[in-house]
Amino acid sequence: FCSFLGLVRGVSSVVFCVCDDSNIIRKWNDAPDTVLPIIRKLLNTGLRVWVFSGDTDGRVPVTSTRYSINEMGLKVKEEWRAWYHKQQVAGWVETYVEGGLTFLTVRGAGHQVPMFAPDQSLSLFSHFLSSTPLPSSHH
Repeated sequence: FCSFLGLVRGVSSVVFCVCDDSNIIRKWNDAPDTVLPIIRKLLNTGLRVWVFSGDTDGRVPVTSTRYSINEMGLKVKEEWRAWYHKQQVAGWVETYVEGGLTFLTVRGAGHQVPMFAPDQSLSLFSHFLSSTPLPSSHH
């Protein structure tokens, strides 16, 4: 990632910073306070939605995401269980009956999950795109 940033330096006058405490975040006002109505709308059209969080994310903690999803009042299809990647627990996953909502965590990942956990991220994206559940054992 840092190598990529080095390649694009000088191409733009925009300075990139990784989620610091800059005024950009504090002054951001062009987004809704919650995305729950958008998620509900997507689910109602029959689309699958996977919401994921890094379990060490200090910006949007897993607990906040869980509280938000719980606000939707969806019935749980499959309780929390571990999902695996390369014979290691890669995080936890829970699925819901209505629509195709899946909530999962990525173990050891921060706010920008693919940057912190690229292998696990590729695995979860691959499973999402192929409509297959995340592995439930290390075998």
